[in-house]
Amino acid sequence: MALPVYASPLERVWYFARLTICALIFLFLISPILVVIPLSFNAEPYFTFTEKMLAFDPEGYSLRWYDMLLTHPGVPTDVPRDASWWAQVWNEAQWVNAAKNSVIIGFFSTIVATVLGTVAALGLSRAEMPYRKAVMAILISPMIVPIIITATGLFFFYSNPCSVLTWTGLEADSCGRLAGTYLGVVLAHATLGIPFVIITVTATLSGFDHSLTRAAASLGANPTTTFFKVTMPLILPGVISGALFAFVTSFDEVVVVLFVAAHDQQTIPRQMWNGIREQISPAILSVATILVIVSIALLATVELLRRRSDKLRGVTGR
Repeated sequence: MALPVYASPLERVWYFARLTICALIFLFLISPILVVIPLSFNAEPYFTFTEKMLAFDPEGYSLRWYDMLLTHPGVPTDVPRDASWWAQVWNEAQWVNAAKNSVIIGFFSTIVATVLGTVAALGLSRAEMPYRKAVMAILISPMIVPIIITATGLFFFYSNPCSVLTWTGLEADSCGRLAGTYLGVVLAHATLGIPFVIITVTATLSGFDHSLTRAAASLGANPTTTFFKVTMPLILPGVISGALFAFVTSFDEVVVVLFVAAHDQQTIPRQMWNGIREQISPAILSVATILVIVSIALLATVELLRRRSDKLRGVTGR
C-alpha cells in the first residue's frame, strides 16, 4: 500500500523502516539461491568463486557442468550432436534418467494426491461432517510429523504389509511388497502431497457459495452433474494449485526415496544426494539452478491461479 500524502513523520519513518526490514528478510531468504546460480557457471571444478569469476573474466565462466548433465557417465562429447546422439543421451545419461523418473513419479503421485485430497477437502467443507477437526489433523499430519518418521513407517509397512494388516485385524491373505517398486514410491509421494491439496482446496471452498449447488439441485441436476458443472469449475484454480504443490513436494523429496525406492530408482534429489556423498561435482549446482527455475515457474503459476480464484469468488483488493 502506498504511503498517503497526509501521513505523519512517524508514519513515514515506520513505512520506510518496514520496507527496509522486508527487503532484508527477502535478501536473507534468497541469498543461498543467489550464490548457487553463478557458481553453476564456474569453469573450474570448485564450489567457490574464482579470481576470474570475481573479475568477470569470460574465461572464468563455462557451461561445462550443464553439458555434464547430458554426457555423464558414458555419452561421448567429441561427436556430432545429431539425432542418434540425443537418443543416446535419452537412454544412457544418468541425470536424464533421474529426471525422467522424477517427472513420472511426480506426475502419477500428483494425480493420486489431487484426487484423494480434493475428495477429502469436499467432505471436510461440509458442516454436517462429524469430527472434522480430528479428521483434518490426521489428514495433514504427514506435513507436520518429521519426514524421517513418515519414511520409517512407510519402509516397515512396505517391507511387509501383510504382517501390518494382520496386526491391525484386517484380512491380509494376499499382499505383496511395495518397497522397491514404483507403485510404492508413487503412493509414498502421494501421502506427502495430499495435505497440501487438502489445505489449498479447503481454503478455496471456504469462500464457495453453496447456494449455487442448491440452485443446481432445484433445477434438476444430480450430484455428479452439479459437481462437474458448478463446483469443479469454481474450485479448479485451487485444485490446480494444490496439484502443483503436490508435484513440487514429490519432485524435491529425497528422504522417502532413500527408504522405499530400489537402488536403480534414481530421482533427481537422490542423484544429487549420491553425488554429494560419492563425488562432489559442480554439476549438482547446475541441477540446483534448473530446479530453482522450475520452482519459480510453478510458484508463479500458483500465484496466477490464486488471483484467478479470488476473481471468480468475488474477492478483491489483493
